[in-house]
Amino acid sequence: MGAQFSLAQMLGKIAPMIDLVDVGAMSVEGAQCDYAPLLKTGLCRVVGFEPVQSECDKLNARKQKNHRYLPYFIGDGTERRFHLTNFVPTSSLFEPDAALLSRFNNLEELCRVVESSPVKTTRLDDITEITGIDFLKIDIQGAELDAFRGGTRLLAGAVVICTEVEFIPLYKGQPVFADIDSELRRQGFLLHMFADSISGRAFKPLMGPRGINERLNQVLWTDAVYVRNFMTFDALSPEQLLKLAIILHDLYHSADLANLALQSYDRVTGKDVWKAYMTRLTGRNPGEMPVFL
Repeated sequence: MGAQFSLAQMLGKIAPMIDLVDVGAMSVEGAQCDYAPLLKTGLCRVVGFEPVQSECDKLNARKQKNHRYLPYFIGDGTERRFHLTNFVPTSSLFEPDAALLSRFNNLEELCRVVESSPVKTTRLDDITEITGIDFLKIDIQGAELDAFRGGTRLLAGAVVICTEVEFIPLYKGQPVFADIDSELRRQGFLLHMFADSISGRAFKPLMGPRGINERLNQVLWTDAVYVRNFMTFDALSPEQLLKLAIILHDLYHSADLANLALQSYDRVTGKDVWKAYMTRLTGRNPGEMPVFL
């Protein structure tokens, strides 16, 4: 495959704005924004949610163009308890399972509850500040399923979801990967990829050669990327297809699936974007396919 390029830049004036909703938007020191390549395109409007007020204030203080952050607890709209932990990113609407976490290196130590308080959660579908969702990034420590079920209206227009999933319930009563997968498939999405390497820890007292945070074999969590069912791409609008292709190419380097989205775009519009993309991607005429990337 040729050198990496920006599909958004290649599309030029026909590249649409992407409405990105970030649920659990807290910035962890030293960590790069999960969707930084999309921000570089200049085509993103971001509405983010971070319920820890001090963290929400930090995000708004950056005064980024087309970014707005709100201190809502996203969930199912009911009253819940919020468990603030000593390492704030592990705080959750679910209580950490200390007995389970303590079996692993450096997990229980990062999930100790320092304060528990009643809060009112808000459904995504009830938030007036969200006018639409094209791309949903969500990481709220076990409450993702509640958010999906409370956002079916808005998610009907989404093309990509990146969600944290756990394979083992690290919090008491939390849904795990199988539950998330079932719900998102019900809403018309299919698993595309795991965005990060699968994370975990070694069981005590053993430790991997790279230190206390390395897993041996036990998987615990990762970020999973879901996309609209590729068998129904032709039912999407031309704008949705371009947004889907841009996210897949510019953020996840999924050229093969972006290719399918652009083929559907050309069928729907009568344009010839797909051939230009394939030529730019491979340096070859699409008539010479198949191509080894």
